[in-house]
Amino acid sequence: MLHFVLTRLLSLTLSLIVASLVIFAVIELVPGDPAAFMLGLNATPEAVAALRADLGLTGSPVARYLDWTGGLLRGDFGQSYTYRVPVSELILQRLWVSLPLAALALALSTAIAFPVGLLAAARRGRATDYGIMGATQLGIAVPNFWFAMLLVLVFAVNLRWFSAGGFPGWEAGAGPALKALILPAVALALPQASILARVLRSALIETLGQDYIRSARAKGLSQGQALRRHALRNALIPVLTIIGLQFSFLLAGAIIIENVFFLPGLGRLIFQGITQRDLIVVESVVMLLVFAVITVTFLVDIAYALVDPRLRHRR
Repeated sequence: MLHFVLTRLLSLTLSLIVASLVIFAVIELVPGDPAAFMLGLNATPEAVAALRADLGLTGSPVARYLDWTGGLLRGDFGQSYTYRVPVSELILQRLWVSLPLAALALALSTAIAFPVGLLAAARRGRATDYGIMGATQLGIAVPNFWFAMLLVLVFAVNLRWFSAGGFPGWEAGAGPALKALILPAVALALPQASILARVLRSALIETLGQDYIRSARAKGLSQGQALRRHALRNALIPVLTIIGLQFSFLLAGAIIIENVFFLPGLGRLIFQGITQRDLIVVESVVMLLVFAVITVTFLVDIAYALVDPRLRHRR
């Protein structure tokens, strides 16, 4: 198990190094000068040069990359060009919106997908199975931003159960804050629940054809008991993969939903940083999201080893 964990940690470290190089290189290749953008069209070359020096944009790319990565290792994400505050402060403010949103959406997705996937596998080839597969296909096909606008129209405009957008902040209380996240979480959870339910159904059907399941049925277990006691645990590996990827997507890929609901999250921060040419914000936030994705992948690998003992003992 120790060898397994160390191997995954080494892979995680190398992935972060490569990701930092790619992110910095891509940002460097983006056309436009942040200093000239901030000062406007009528700025003099002297003023632009002075602002570039003040923002730390005059050094060589290698020196700036080393300075940026060294700051990341120390927990210093730099200072925003636009807001003139530490990027870490901006990230911390926005993280308290994006992280609960991703966790709530993942919880809703899992809570919907597991019983639906189990029911579809248990009723394989029947009308219930066909109905569930059709519904999940529709859930995958419907764009989440369109579904989000539909939720706003029904539950915010017509029924007035929820607000159409905005976030009151956690200082207003956990109830109002969570209520503001319910509609965007549902909009994010629907396609993810559909994907997870289909993967779980496929994994369960494949597992139900194994010899040990037939042996369990021969010993007197019902199909439901064999499904819950034996098949589900052995079908979890592909499901864990999807759950890990979904959390990463929900944390890093909710930019459209955050803009639909005017949520001050990390996705909206990246969008604002791109439009305002605030490159240090874009670099640092994207690197943080890459770190979150790679860390979640590492935790999924550890969960693999806990679920499947063969991975722990494989050399």
